Amino acid sequence: MTSLESVTLEVPDPTAADAFYQAFGLGPYVNVRASDAPTTGFRGFALSLVVSQPGNVDALIGAALDAGATTLKPATKGFWGYGGVVRAPDGTICKLATSKKKDTGPATRHIDQVALLLGVADVKASKRFYVDRGLAVGKSFGGKYVEFATPSSAVTLALYPRRALAKDTGVPQEGTGSHRIVIGGDAGPFTDPDGFEWEAASA
Repeated sequence: MTSLESVTLEVPDPTAADAFYQAFGLGPYVNVRASDAPTTGFRGFALSLVVSQPGNVDALIGAALDAGATTLKPATKGFWGYGGVVRAPDGTICKLATSKKKDTGPATRHIDQVALLLGVADVKASKRFYVDRGLAVGKSFGGKYVEFATPSSAVTLALYPRRALAKDTGVPQEGTGSHRIVIGGDAGPFTDPDGFEWEAASA
């Protein structure tokens, strides 16, 4: 079974980006490297951080804003739980959410799960593409959402319709140029139908 080994964000200033992600708590989950590849608008992906209670959402959003992030969607209660969206200084969109509506203990910055959400033109076609490269499907809801089973990875890979992901994170769906992200795995290198690049995982 193919595994996802790493997520590398391509940023203008790796030192500043690394400091941000360490302060935010995403340091163990993402790598950064220098890139000035042209990019405008929505880059087609978001990092989703799942936590155990609303206080943790607030604590992490506070840490992100203190480190230089900007708010895309303020944290609010919804029928599904509680969450908000911020944009990192390098432009990466981070969504924070919990299915709980009340705190059950002191707030912490503990992250339970990180998922890389790829916004794609055709979820079913991209699902077939990834299954053909050895990824196993964990959850699938037709053309609306697919999550792959990557048990050995710190980051889960999931597919959303591009328009739905843009709406969910509070940005227009238009965007051009580089995605500014490279995924490392044991099935790489290849480029998926939406232009997301995979590279061979470094040993």
